[in-house]
Amino acid sequence: METQATLRMLSTFVILCFFYYGVNGSASSEIDMKLRALNKPALETIKSEDGDIIDCVDIYKQPAFDHPALRNHKIQMKPSVELGSKKTNSPNNGFSKSVTSQTWSKSGRCPVGTIPIRRVSREDISRASSPSSFGRKTPHIHNILEKAHQHKANFSLIAENVHSPRRDNRSESIFFAVGSNYLGAQSDINIWNPPGVQKDDYSSAQMWLLDSEMTESIEAGWMVNPRVFGDNRTRFFAYWTNDAYRKTGCINLLCSGFVQTSKQLAQGAAIEPVSSTSHEQFHITVKIYRDPQSGNWWLSTHDNVFGYWPSAILKHLQQSATVVQWGGEVYSPNVRKKPHTKTPMGSGQWPAQLLGKACFHTNIKIQDASMQLKDPPPLVEFSDEGYCYTTKFHQETNKSEPYLFFGGPGQGPLCP
Repeated sequence: METQATLRMLSTFVILCFFYYGVNGSASSEIDMKLRALNKPALETIKSEDGDIIDCVDIYKQPAFDHPALRNHKIQMKPSVELGSKKTNSPNNGFSKSVTSQTWSKSGRCPVGTIPIRRVSREDISRASSPSSFGRKTPHIHNILEKAHQHKANFSLIAENVHSPRRDNRSESIFFAVGSNYLGAQSDINIWNPPGVQKDDYSSAQMWLLDSEMTESIEAGWMVNPRVFGDNRTRFFAYWTNDAYRKTGCINLLCSGFVQTSKQLAQGAAIEPVSSTSHEQFHITVKIYRDPQSGNWWLSTHDNVFGYWPSAILKHLQQSATVVQWGGEVYSPNVRKKPHTKTPMGSGQWPAQLLGKACFHTNIKIQDASMQLKDPPPLVEFSDEGYCYTTKFHQETNKSEPYLFFGGPGQGPLCP
C-alpha cells in the first residue's frame, strides 16, 4: 500500500513538473523569439546615463521590414515636402522652451546609415500579459464620430452631447476636429512627468489622426508607461493601428510597420527636461503629415524627422484623415470603477489651473487639400470621466493662440 501511495505521489509530481516546465518553457521560448525579432544586430551600442541601452541598427535591417507588406519596400529617406511652419503670434509667448534632444544622446551618436533603437529586455516582455501583446494598446471603440456628425451645425456642444459608451479600460480627455481630407496636423505639447502612474497603467499626452471608420489611428506624443518601459520616466512615443487596436500596431518599433529614418532620435527614449509647477516649462512640437507623392505619413518633432508610417500598412488613411484629436489618455483596469486608479493625466493638475500648472496643447494647426497650415474648425471637447480628468479651452483674446488644457489627478475627492 505504501509503495502504491509513493508511486502515485511520484506520478503526480512528474505530471505537475511536466505541465510547469512545459508551460514556462513555452513562454520562455516565445519571449526569446520576440527578443530576436525586436533586438536587431547592432553596429554600435550606446549606454545612456538613465540606464537605457541604445543599439545603432542598420537602417535596412530595422523591425519595419518584418511586416509582410514591406518585404520589398524601398525606404523614403526624406519627405517630398514638410509640414510648413506657419508664423503665429509666438504661441507660447516664450512661456515654455522647446526640447529637441533625448537623454541617451549625451552619451554618444549613431553612425550614418544606422538608426537608434532602444534595446528591449527579457524583463520588459515578461511584464506584458503575453509576448504577443507586448507594446500594444488594448482594443478600443470610438463612437465620437457618429455623434459629431449628428451635431455638425453646432460644434460648440458640450462633452455630454457627444458622450458614447467606450471600452472600460481607457479614459480620454480630448479636443477633436471632424472634417474631411485632413492631410496633416501639429501641436506643441507641454511635457510633464505625472506623479504616481500605477505599475499596470500608462498616461499619455498626444495627438491622434483617425479615419472615417474610426478603426485606423496614427498618433504621437509623450507617455509614462511602467509596464512597457519598467520605469516612470517621460518618453517620446508613436503608435499605429489599422483595426481599432485589435491585432495590428504597437508603440514605437515594438512591432513591424513604422519606418524610422532619423539617426538623432530614438522612439521610446526618455525626454528631459520636463516642466515643473515651480520652475521652467518645456514642450515638444509634434507634426504628422501625409507625403503627397508617396502617400506615407511622416512624423517629426520640431525640425527633426523621425520617419513614417508607410501607406502600405494602412487602409482608409492612405488618402486622408477625417478626425484629429488633441489631449490625453489614461489606461488602467481601474478607470470607471471604485476605487478609481490614482494614475494622473497630463501634469496631474486640473485644467482650470492654466499656465504653469496644467498640461496643454497649443500652436494647433491642420493641413487640408490646399496644403496650407490652418487653424482647425471649432473644436469639440470630450471627456470619458469629467470628474477624474477633463478639458478647458482658453484664449486670452480673439487674436491670440488658444491653449487646450487637459488632465486631472485621477482618484480623489471628486473621483472616488
